[in-house]
Amino acid sequence: QVQLVESGGGLVQPGGSLNLSCSASGNIFPKNAMAWYRQAPGKERELVALTTDATIPIYAESVKGRFTVSRDNDKQTLLLEMNNLKPEDTGVYYCYVDRWGTGTWGQGTQVAVSS
Repeated sequence: QVQLVESGGGLVQPGGSLNLSCSASGNIFPKNAMAWYRQAPGKERELVALTTDATIPIYAESVKGRFTVSRDNDKQTLLLEMNNLKPEDTGVYYCYVDRWGTGTWGQGTQVAVSS
């Protein structure tokens, strides 16, 4: 059984930075894709950043150049460094892992960007 726990969310002013962390328990392998999604109020959940061992990270156009995803396979941790945050980055950020077609979500961490 895999469990994901996100942390690091909070309230930040526009232009500020936050670092999100996702800690995984259970067996996760480098081949398993891991990703960050977010869901803004009243909107559908969307992909923010995806990482696998088969390709370079994939980012949503809206966060390219501002967000950086990284992964520590030994610690089973997924990180998201978010810089130059904008109000439209506000939402609940979820960690996700795909283990050979079976997906698991974390409970989410709230990010609010406001002055």
